[in-house]
Amino acid sequence: MKLDNQETFATPFAFKSEWKNAFNDDEFIKVFSSDILENYIINKRWYGGKSSTLKYIEVVDHFKITSKKNTYYGVLLEVNFKEAFFQHYFMPIAFMTSDELDTSTIISPARFAHIDGYLVDALHQEDFRKLLYENIAQSTHNKEFKLVFHKGMHLGDVAYKSSKFMGVEQSNTSIVYNDSFVLKIFRRIYVSTNPDYEISRFLTERMEYKNTPAYTGSINLALPEGNITLGLMQELVPNQGDAWKFMLDHLDTVFDTLTRKIIKVSKLPQIPMFKRLKIQEIPPEIIDWVGLSLFLRIQTLALRTAEMHVALGGDSHDTAFTPTRYNGDYSVWLKNRLLYQFQNRLNIIENSLHKLDGLALELAHQFLEHKKLIRKHFVDFDWTKMKSERIRIHGDYHLGQVLVNGDDFYILDFEGEPESTIRDRKVKQPPLKDVAGMFRSFHYAIYATIFNNRDKYPQEQEELFDAAELLFRYLVGAFLDTYIEKVQAGNLNIGYSQEIEFLLKYCLLEKAVYELGYELNSRPRWAVIPLRGIQSIMNY
Repeated sequence: MKLDNQETFATPFAFKSEWKNAFNDDEFIKVFSSDILENYIINKRWYGGKSSTLKYIEVVDHFKITSKKNTYYGVLLEVNFKEAFFQHYFMPIAFMTSDELDTSTIISPARFAHIDGYLVDALHQEDFRKLLYENIAQSTHNKEFKLVFHKGMHLGDVAYKSSKFMGVEQSNTSIVYNDSFVLKIFRRIYVSTNPDYEISRFLTERMEYKNTPAYTGSINLALPEGNITLGLMQELVPNQGDAWKFMLDHLDTVFDTLTRKIIKVSKLPQIPMFKRLKIQEIPPEIIDWVGLSLFLRIQTLALRTAEMHVALGGDSHDTAFTPTRYNGDYSVWLKNRLLYQFQNRLNIIENSLHKLDGLALELAHQFLEHKKLIRKHFVDFDWTKMKSERIRIHGDYHLGQVLVNGDDFYILDFEGEPESTIRDRKVKQPPLKDVAGMFRSFHYAIYATIFNNRDKYPQEQEELFDAAELLFRYLVGAFLDTYIEKVQAGNLNIGYSQEIEFLLKYCLLEKAVYELGYELNSRPRWAVIPLRGIQSIMNY
């Protein structure tokens, strides 16, 4: 078996202690956290510190978990950066001799008490994956190590049959069990229950919300300073991919039709932003261009989104999920956060002008010219005028967080916005912030279709962009009508039309400014999308 990392180590690291006592050996911990881990961790997909300079890694805690054959450790790491901040990570570790090794991906060769073998990420060993599943199925509670496995009511008495990794490694590691369940191991951890675990369990077991993968189990560390969520297990939903891919496929057809039917965009009926539209109210020329099926699917997505919000705001007993009014504290929190983010984006755009040209550069200059207007819009949030309520929301809602299952949609990944602190992710917010996130995703999908198929559509860029903005307004209108009708029928207070429009505009602007930083740092050509979004929201 060829070992991926072996050639990078001339000789194995040797330790006097036995593996079963490794984490009682100060010498091992010192070498492990510096010489061994520093080389390994920075290359992992789930490591979130790539843009910062690593200072040192510290083992802050560990627990031991044993199968009939092997001893494993769950290790909590604190990664410290030269920029004066730190992140916490979870790594399950195994030590295997050559004949026990299930994987070619190793951390390092090592020797413990004259036994040669390899340190590996334990998730690569089937014995360890089986051990996790069986502990969840038995709801094991290891008091010595404060390790709590929980079995959800939807798991039933299902014995372990098989396990495998799900797709390529992402920011977390997902394992598929019995082709029926997915255990997501959180790599980046927080001294607080993970929102994905909290919301998934609440929606499944408390509210019986059907359009999210059912919660089936979890792994938490119950420490004195707070719970740390290490794993979340859910049902595996059969699907045809995510809604982002689905939308791109549909939109390609929409823009093809523009050419095929020789449709003049300037002649199509215009509508104002946020105008609610029932399907029967959409002009026949628009249906002829876009097709009825896309509007019907948008309605279904709106319905599932509304049902999710009604469920998230539908418990009057659990204070973590009870709807709440706006107040001064929320207003201060919101403005501080947004003004800090806005200033950060201003700095990035001023330093990125040399990367831009054409329309992107023109829009960037317009953004800078209107910075006072945009800042004023963020400051003008008057909580005393808000009559609606705030609830726990998805927090990072876009087409990539939705699975397509036949004619239906399933919503997943409730971890929240990656840039936010774990505390901020749990703040109750207007449900319309999720809706705005989905609308920004529509906007992105429309423009991505244009950018990715530039050679295919013969129209001038300006006409394609005009078509983009018009299509966006119709998709928003169809979504809003279904969404508002459903949430109001479910007694979720999102305010009246004036407040709905204010909140949508406010949240759309927040999302577009947030996106601007990402695009300028990673793909400046696409900065046109958030800049165009900001221009159309602010109407300058």
